[in-house]
Amino acid sequence: MKIALIAHDRKKEEIVQLAMAYESILSQHVLFATGTTGLRIMEATSLSVSRVLSGPLGGDQQIGAMIARNEMDLIIFLRDPLTSQPHEPDIMALLRLCDVHKIPFATNLGTAEILLKALERGELDWRDVVHKEKE
Repeated sequence: MKIALIAHDRKKEEIVQLAMAYESILSQHVLFATGTTGLRIMEATSLSVSRVLSGPLGGDQQIGAMIARNEMDLIIFLRDPLTSQPHEPDIMALLRLCDVHKIPFATNLGTAEILLKALERGELDWRDVVHKEKE
């Protein structure tokens, strides 16, 4: 599975902790992240992460393009709901693309953990069917 890991500034420590806690699961998949988030995850773990631009500089749109090309299977985007984000339209576009392309999307730690545990149990293997439909 291809997984994107994204976090707003106030949520970066949470996503690093999540990556550390679930490193054994994440290590079995191809990981992508926006700029600083990816760097912080790689510094704290042994995970390999392909980095795109930071969110405000277009990283959210780069992840969105991968979704549109059926190159992404799971998005974990730990959002800060209490801070205004100048690139909020990009975030909403990313969420809409996930809905259109049936991509599981977690916006908080609780949902992220549930999806990672489901991934470990094979409950997201239905994504393989989606890949075959788009071929």
